[in-house]
Amino acid sequence: MTILDQLAKYAAERVEQAKKQIPAEEMKRQALALPEENFRFEKALKKPGLSFICECKKASPSKGLIAPQFPYLDIAREYEAAGADCISVLTEPGWFLGNDRYLREIASAVRIPCLRKDFTVDEYMIYEAKVLGASAVLLICAILSVEQIKEYIGICDTLGISALVEAHDEREIDSALSAGARLIGVNNRNLKDFTVDTDNSRRLRSRIPDGVLFVSESGVENADDVRSLRAAGVDAVLIGETLMRAQDKRKKLCELRGKL
Repeated sequence: MTILDQLAKYAAERVEQAKKQIPAEEMKRQALALPEENFRFEKALKKPGLSFICECKKASPSKGLIAPQFPYLDIAREYEAAGADCISVLTEPGWFLGNDRYLREIASAVRIPCLRKDFTVDEYMIYEAKVLGASAVLLICAILSVEQIKEYIGICDTLGISALVEAHDEREIDSALSAGARLIGVNNRNLKDFTVDTDNSRRLRSRIPDGVLFVSESGVENADDVRSLRAAGVDAVLIGETLMRAQDKRKKLCELRGKL
């Protein structure tokens, strides 16, 4: 069983526990009672030029503990002040040491849209994301069928939130497109063996048709990486570890954006 399989299995177990606290119909009712997000996440990435999704992440399976001190609200506000377009918030508690509370508090503290970065395996998690304040959720092709992705995109649409559909290879890109994804993220980190290759985004860019937003995820370390991805026609980059390890996150983001 790969780490990705374990993450998906644990997510399913977490959902079953969550349903005991707040039943599925009640979570759905709460989500539908909230105002529509009006697809703020997608709109933020449609602006001219390259957009930046900055991640709040305490740990990861490949790197272990990244941020022993984790003032997540300060980090999120620093990202916003530095010109981030969106914020990605890890809520997966087992391997990433995430917490739903981080998302709820960050979404309330900043004006820019937030992505719930988790391993969505049940529609419950989509309604839950909306209640927590997320403007987008992550749908991973490697753990979902085309039919599930299509169904989950439909649920997102009813809530006015965006679905970032993550792919790793040509087959998964085709699955994402078949499901009707409007926003596709190519993860440069293989979640089965954790190898990183930013050429993955450049290689797969040509398979994404006009009108579908393209996000490059993971492995962006410096301004040269950003320039290369911008030249390849990427719409946005999602940057986690590079920013989390930077002492001055505002300065680092400016550097990555080519502003220094």
